[in-house]
Amino acid sequence: MKGFDDRFADFPGYILGITEEIWENRGLGARMKAYYHPDVIVRMPGGISFGEPASTAATMSTLVEFPDRVLLGEDVIWSGRPEVGMLSSHRILSTATHTRSGMFGPATGRKVTYRAIADCYAKANMISDEWLIRDNAAIVRQLGFDIEDWVRERMASLDPETQPFRPEIDVQGPYTGQGNDNQWGAAFADLLNRMMQAEFSTIPDQYDRAIQADYPGGRTVHGWAEVDAFWLGLRASFPSATFEIHHQIGMEEPNMPPRAAIRWSLTGRHDGWGCFGAPSGAQVHVMGISHAEFGPRGLRREWTLYDETAILMQILAQKG
Repeated sequence: MKGFDDRFADFPGYILGITEEIWENRGLGARMKAYYHPDVIVRMPGGISFGEPASTAATMSTLVEFPDRVLLGEDVIWSGRPEVGMLSSHRILSTATHTRSGMFGPATGRKVTYRAIADCYAKANMISDEWLIRDNAAIVRQLGFDIEDWVRERMASLDPETQPFRPEIDVQGPYTGQGNDNQWGAAFADLLNRMMQAEFSTIPDQYDRAIQADYPGGRTVHGWAEVDAFWLGLRASFPSATFEIHHQIGMEEPNMPPRAAIRWSLTGRHDGWGCFGAPSGAQVHVMGISHAEFGPRGLRREWTLYDETAILMQILAQKG
């Protein structure tokens, strides 16, 4: 593939291949340096990091805690051209065993299954900008911990300069694109915008009646009522917050249904009753990524992730 490692036939193959090489084949030295720019910027809901050494250190820490982690690449939705760089939205289902103590607490020996979505900008065989959301709430709950207790314990060690992530600590990286103008990305963006304007009647209008959706906390739900409960619960928690779409991709490929990937945010006050409990008035930034697959009767599969633990950190820190 022009501009990338010629062992991979295409850009999705590159993304899937280097993920396996780094995480499962332990390519943590020369491979990380080959694929991650020395000044790579990684934004997660829990914070922002700078440079390949920080990314390598974080990868090693995760593998110490979950040494048998397997990363199953469910999909790569992408845009761009090799000469200007490519943006991949990579949805991953991971399985792992909590073998040793680490960020998630004392080793439990429990097995976990959880998703992550990573938006990565790559050019000339190197990733230099990344937005990564991991379903930490799913991990915490499967390990048997109370999520608020876990969040409170971790808050004591946060660096307020870099954690959690919020717009005022962000920096401009090398990627300045906003995706493409494919009709499926535009349709999904319009759907999300309408729901964030409280037009929830769009759900039975645009979603397949048999919709299957995967949401934060490792929840898989079916049908219009469950989709309505999720999006209504989120918007009701932050009714005055500003919803913004930062990146959208639509794709049509052989042997695949039409797909879309949207990176979005909600920024504002926790000033409503919703899925985050009693209004606290806390200023909150929600980083979200959503994937969709379309069928003959509308949107038939959806995957949406945000990090519930990062949202609770912001609420609890301001509540005291």
